[in-house]
Amino acid sequence: MTGLTITVMKLGLLAILWVFVLLALGVVRTDLFGAGGTRTSRNRTPAKQAPGAPVTDRPSARPRRGVPTHLVVTSGSLTGTSVVLTGAQITLGRAHDSTIVLDDDFASSRHARIYPDPTGQWVVEDLGSTNGTYLDRTKINGPTPVPLGVPIRIGKTALELKK
Repeated sequence: MTGLTITVMKLGLLAILWVFVLLALGVVRTDLFGAGGTRTSRNRTPAKQAPGAPVTDRPSARPRRGVPTHLVVTSGSLTGTSVVLTGAQITLGRAHDSTIVLDDDFASSRHARIYPDPTGQWVVEDLGSTNGTYLDRTKINGPTPVPLGVPIRIGKTALELKK
């Protein structure tokens, strides 16, 4: 082989190594700071209600039939932990400011969120996590309604909506 061929091969290998390093840094950045598009959804202000309209932020005195009232951790290190569903979003991840802080090696810092949609149905959304969020055994790719009693899986942790 000529000296030019060896030099080109060395530069090619160096370029491949740099691409690998940059991709690894991108994964670490996403794990630490979450997906770039999710920050703006937290800062939105709620729409103003018309005077005399019923307030929908407060939970009713008696929940409707078939409507979940708790999010319960059914497996993982937090088994038995329960969060009352009040109409506010619930964040899941390893970050200390998450509603449920997961002690799971397969969870990202800001892994997923669960929130009510305008129809009252609870929805789970993956926030650009590395390992994904699963509804039962199906990986979710966008906001997905969560039926009552169907497990939401994040690594070794499973959560369910319960009455």
